[in-house]
Amino acid sequence: MRPAMLAASNYRADGIPARFGDTDPHGWEGLTPASLPVHGIDAARYQGEIDWHRARGAGVSFAWLKATEGGDHSDPGFRVNAALARGAGVPVGAYHFYYFCRSPEEQARWYIRNVPRRAGDLPPVLDIEWNHTSPSCRRRPAAREVRAEMRRFLAIVNEHYGTRPVIYTTVDFWRDNGLEQFQGYEFWLRSVAGHPMERYPGAQWSFWQYSGTGVVPGVPGTVDMNAFAGSPGAWEGWLARRAQRG
Repeated sequence: MRPAMLAASNYRADGIPARFGDTDPHGWEGLTPASLPVHGIDAARYQGEIDWHRARGAGVSFAWLKATEGGDHSDPGFRVNAALARGAGVPVGAYHFYYFCRSPEEQARWYIRNVPRRAGDLPPVLDIEWNHTSPSCRRRPAAREVRAEMRRFLAIVNEHYGTRPVIYTTVDFWRDNGLEQFQGYEFWLRSVAGHPMERYPGAQWSFWQYSGTGVVPGVPGTVDMNAFAGSPGAWEGWLARRAQRG
């Protein structure tokens, strides 16, 4: 069933941009998401078909969509929403949700099979986190092995798309696996109860996922909201450097 379209004006929240809303807002203080000017979303099939022209008009400057998981699952929302986002002029990319019971090589090949290389698209994303609810995979490798698997996946994807993927992760996964040691890649960090500088001390990051319960015009139901770590000019420069070349 398609989720209902919510009105952002009914869910205004301190600390997030006034054009958006949040159904379960954090009590933001100090460095808030609203202090950053460039915002975007990430979505999956659960959001259904997004009105990208409306979302762009509300200030959605970028989007990553779930494309694949493991070695045999693809998200049907990617093909629908990626094309619509491009048509509306919203830079869009695809993320892969990592599954610890498949090899990184198999997962990289699956992602490549399902995500065409397209000029102008955002870099690929490796979404790697502990999946506490997985009914089929309880494997939790040691930190050194986790980092080795990440490098194997990222190297294959990097070679195919000609650009280094972005890495999305969570506070506990970062801590458990010593990802402060992981050099040479940009990070997209989840932190819904504090600024990344509080939750990831010393980390360098390019994107911040600050809510999983956002309300954004044009997006049915709730959606993850994100901010870019820089000015609009820095965002344009980042796109010019990091968008895929085709």
